[in-house]
Amino acid sequence: MLYFLADLSGHVPGFNVFRYITFRTGGAVMTATLFVFLFGPWIIDQLRLKQGKGQPIRSDGPQSHLLKRGTPTMGGLMILSSLIVTTLLWGNLSNPYVWIVMFVTVGFGAIGFYDDYLKVTKQNHVGYSGRMRLAIEAGIAVIAVYLMAIAAQPGSFHSAGLPLLDLGFSTSLAFPFLKNVLLDLGYLFLLFGAIVIVGAGNAVNLTDGLDGLAIVPVMIACASFGFIAYLAGNAVFADYLQIHFTQGTGELAVLCGAVLGAGLGFLWFNAPPASIFMGDTGSLALGGMLGAVAVATKHEIVLAIIGGLFVLEAVSVIVQVASFKLTGRRVFRMAPIHHHFEHLGWSEPQVVVRFWIIAVVLALVGLATLKLR
Repeated sequence: MLYFLADLSGHVPGFNVFRYITFRTGGAVMTATLFVFLFGPWIIDQLRLKQGKGQPIRSDGPQSHLLKRGTPTMGGLMILSSLIVTTLLWGNLSNPYVWIVMFVTVGFGAIGFYDDYLKVTKQNHVGYSGRMRLAIEAGIAVIAVYLMAIAAQPGSFHSAGLPLLDLGFSTSLAFPFLKNVLLDLGYLFLLFGAIVIVGAGNAVNLTDGLDGLAIVPVMIACASFGFIAYLAGNAVFADYLQIHFTQGTGELAVLCGAVLGAGLGFLWFNAPPASIFMGDTGSLALGGMLGAVAVATKHEIVLAIIGGLFVLEAVSVIVQVASFKLTGRRVFRMAPIHHHFEHLGWSEPQVVVRFWIIAVVLALVGLATLKLR
């Protein structure tokens, strides 16, 4: 909304700053943080009033978690509402990537909200059908990847209508550390991109099991991908770093900044002992958003590096389930892996802070791929 004030820069010179992505990203960070600080307590009070017993706690988990009974969930509503308001305020609303990524974020958030609703009303941590949930997520992701592939086609960014998908750069996979290597997946790119988005959403969802554990790595990943989006969307910087230029994706830095600000505000209430849990409402939405940004910027493989902590959590669950079904034995004392370390005697703050450190290191490694080519 404020972006269009730049059109008045001929009459009011100071309004030209609204053209700059960096200025609007900074504004998004501050606005999103302030929004959560102002409305967060009211949202928590409303959720506590309506949910009663709060989020159900797994009976087979660490006994210390039983003390968290009564804590409300669906805290992702704080983040999503802040993200939507901030993006509408600071984003360039004529940019198709903004709407595509928001479509994924809100769509996944709605799925998570319904899952949280069932858990709270039934006082059961299972939620609803996993297959149905994955099917809906996949449908949203395929639509988003198709639209992003069209937006990435040369000459289509400023066209009045959306052309048919033309195979080429828009359906290609880029590789970190390699300058000019692209693998054109053709229509398989729709499947690949959907797997990235759905996988990211559910990986973050699995990570959200301890107070503050998921939100800080999400903030780190969003800050990293906000930087990547800005560079990949700038022809000069992309040429200098020899990464693939994707026109228009720089605007996604504003969305990433909004998540960073909203995450800072949410962490104030989610820090141990948490006043509210993020729930599937937030974790699915934020994971899906990260996946969508990675696909838009052609940095899907880099997401697996920067979001390596989420990958580790997801893989631990897959290994645990596969091992138990095939051999009847468990590899970890409990999955996801953060619970395994709790059973080994690590305190919750130790697990959380050490996982944060891992997230920072992985983000630095991922960002290094921008220059090491």
